[in-house]
Amino acid sequence: MAMLAFDVDDYPEEKIIYDQTPIRLFNANWLERLTHITPLVILVLYVPVLLGSLVLGAWGWNKDTPIWAFPFAFAAGFVALWTFVEYILHRFVFHFQPRNKFQATAVFLFHGVHHVQPHVKTRLVMPPTVSIPMSFVFFAAFHYGVGLGLGLPIMVWPMFAGFTLGYLCYDLIHYATHHLPLRGRIMKFLKRHHMEHHFKTPNARFGVSTSLWDQVFRTEPAK
Repeated sequence: MAMLAFDVDDYPEEKIIYDQTPIRLFNANWLERLTHITPLVILVLYVPVLLGSLVLGAWGWNKDTPIWAFPFAFAAGFVALWTFVEYILHRFVFHFQPRNKFQATAVFLFHGVHHVQPHVKTRLVMPPTVSIPMSFVFFAAFHYGVGLGLGLPIMVWPMFAGFTLGYLCYDLIHYATHHLPLRGRIMKFLKRHHMEHHFKTPNARFGVSTSLWDQVFRTEPAK
C-alpha cells in the first residue's frame, strides 16, 4: 500500500524494539501526525463529555425515579460495562489473529505497533480518530439498547458518563503503567499485570484497569 511507510512482515509478533524513535506508519505527514497523541488531549476531549453527560442526566431526571438509580447507572457504566468492553476489545479486536497480510497490517496499525514498541510515549493512548467514532457507536448502543430496548431512557446519560470515566481511567492507567513511577498496592499490581502482558504473556492478561475479566474468563495465568 503506497500510503503505508512500513511492511508488517518486518515486525513479527515476538519482536520488541527498545529504540524510542517511533516506527513510521504513514508516508503522508498529516496521517502520521494523527497516530501520535498525548494524555492531555484525551482529557481535553472527554472530561467535557463526562461532565456534560452528568449534567444532561441530572437535568432530565424524573422525580418519580429514586435518586439512588442515578449513581447506580453511573457505577454500572463505569464498573461493569466499561471494564467488560475494555477486556473484549483488547482480547478479540486488538489481539485478533490475522489470516492474511491485509488483516495483519490492520492489526499492526491499531495495536501491534504498540507491542513492538511498548514504551513510545505518543502511542499509549487511543487517537481521537479512533476514539471519537467509537464513542458515537457506544452511545448509539446505549440509546437503542438501554433507552429503547430496555425502556430505560433516563439511565442512558448517567450510564454513558460512567462509561466515559472508565475509558479515561483506562487510557490514563495504560499511560501510567508504561511511563510513571506508581505507588500503592493496586497501581503496582496493575503495572506488573500489564508488563507481564507485554513481556511474558501477550495472549493473556488483557485487562488494563482491572484483572476482573481475566479472572472470569481464565486468561490470568497462575503466578
